Amino acid sequence: MAGQSRKWMILLATVWIQAFTGTNFDFSAYSSELKEVLGVSQVQLNYLATASDLGKAFGWSSGLALMYLPLWVVMLIAAFMGLVGYGVQWLVIREFITLPYFVMFLLCLLDGCSICWFNTVCFVLCIKNFPSNRPLALALTVSFNGVSAAFYNLAATAMNPSSSELYLLLNAFIPLFTSLVALIPILRQPTLDTLPPDAVKRDQFIFIILNFLAVITGIYLLLLHPVSTKAARFLFSGAIFLLLLPLGVPGIVYARNWFDQKIYSRFRMEGSSFILIDHDDLELHRGLLNRDNSLRNGSLCSVDGDESVKGISRQESTESNGRCCKTVIEKDQLIMLGEEHKARMLVRRLDFWLYYLVYFCGGTIGLVYSNNLGQIAESLGQYSKTELLITLYSSLSFFGRLLSAVPDLIRTRFYFARTGWLAIALLPTPIAFFLLAATSSQMALQAGTALIGLSSGFIFAAAVSITSELFGPNSVGVNHNILITNIPLGSLLYGVLAAIVYDANAGSGLGAVTDIVCMGRKCYFYTFVWWGGISILGLAFSVLLFLRTRQAYGRFEQNRLSTLLY
Repeated sequence: MAGQSRKWMILLATVWIQAFTGTNFDFSAYSSELKEVLGVSQVQLNYLATASDLGKAFGWSSGLALMYLPLWVVMLIAAFMGLVGYGVQWLVIREFITLPYFVMFLLCLLDGCSICWFNTVCFVLCIKNFPSNRPLALALTVSFNGVSAAFYNLAATAMNPSSSELYLLLNAFIPLFTSLVALIPILRQPTLDTLPPDAVKRDQFIFIILNFLAVITGIYLLLLHPVSTKAARFLFSGAIFLLLLPLGVPGIVYARNWFDQKIYSRFRMEGSSFILIDHDDLELHRGLLNRDNSLRNGSLCSVDGDESVKGISRQESTESNGRCCKTVIEKDQLIMLGEEHKARMLVRRLDFWLYYLVYFCGGTIGLVYSNNLGQIAESLGQYSKTELLITLYSSLSFFGRLLSAVPDLIRTRFYFARTGWLAIALLPTPIAFFLLAATSSQMALQAGTALIGLSSGFIFAAAVSITSELFGPNSVGVNHNILITNIPLGSLLYGVLAAIVYDANAGSGLGAVTDIVCMGRKCYFYTFVWWGGISILGLAFSVLLFLRTRQAYGRFEQNRLSTLLY
């Protein structure tokens, strides 16, 4: 009983860690002041934002550290990396010390690395303590990382709304304080036994409650904006209360018999799939495929052998352009979900590179947009709305992450391949960028920011699930780290593109522009057009990925349903 109670305390600790360690999302709040103090151009400022994203490329270092150090030590190391990185930057922006540009680059790199280490700690805690409901635990905790900027905005406004450099000080100390608080439940991790089916379903019901509280928290942060320092303090206290409210979950665990009899029994949980891929389902799926392998032609992925033969005949009679299109869809096509892919096998898969380009042209471009929000708002004469825009992007990113669980919630009534949902999630991004290019109004800026945040949040949260489904759950750690190498690449490419356009319109375009601020639509017009075109390319890649994987998803779902009938 105590062990079951403590695992929920650990889950809440990971929620707190995620809620206060997404410190890279508030870069745009102090980027203008940092640019002024350092005397750098927009291109050089973009390199600093890229350095933070580049820290994600060193995600393997946290896994290596866990091989030799206790988990709580890795968490504290992450906290102290952030303390040094952001703390020294605060000293620089307050002009207490002066450091060369290269050292500032390394400090930003250290900041990004600390975020990655925190994420690894949270992932390990969720996987270890919720083996049966791992995707639910991961989705919930990752969602709260999206509202970090909203929490920091409230905290900064409550303390000193006129001090943008205060964000750096908060980024340095709040994650450290949160780590110390989370240390207590982490050090008391229970030894958990395998849960019976009824206990697994009970835990799923508890996750419904937690997600309901998460939605309330997101709506609270999105709709309530402080108009004064006093109001900000009140709202920040309310936000902290909402984070503490799930502490009642252990009481739900202790009262499980009452819930089972009075409430839980009224909910039809059978057949409801909140899971990413169940290991037993995967093993059965592989067995069924092996049994039917003699009926399937390796180059085609029809559901049964007769269909495969007919497909070959039809393909031979099509026109050359039709054969070419069919070849693109079926060449090296995935036959089943959950097949383990080692790194060498992964990089040889066409589906992986399609997936890589979808993320590169979709989620990453949204992250770069958030890094440039400060300069975008300033150029459009809405710099006073920067904090509001950051909160808007953060909150909608949070809801996008929560929406990534919808395909699992409605699976029994409507099943659609997760890669298809990914393509749908990409639709708002090009719409938002072309809207921003068409008009510079305040309403358009807010609507575009909201759409990009919603789309990016869904992609960030769904990515772990898709990686596990397409390329194997046991290899997801390594494979996902390979996938997110596109983030620093995209941050560099898209950010430099935006910075070049900005500097060209701020001055003559020759040499470094350090003191001139670009004003007007021209500063980001061509950037929005380019980003919109790139995101359309990502949408096309996502549709192609869906067409190549839908049969594998459909076959897995058919096999899963067939097991429920017997």
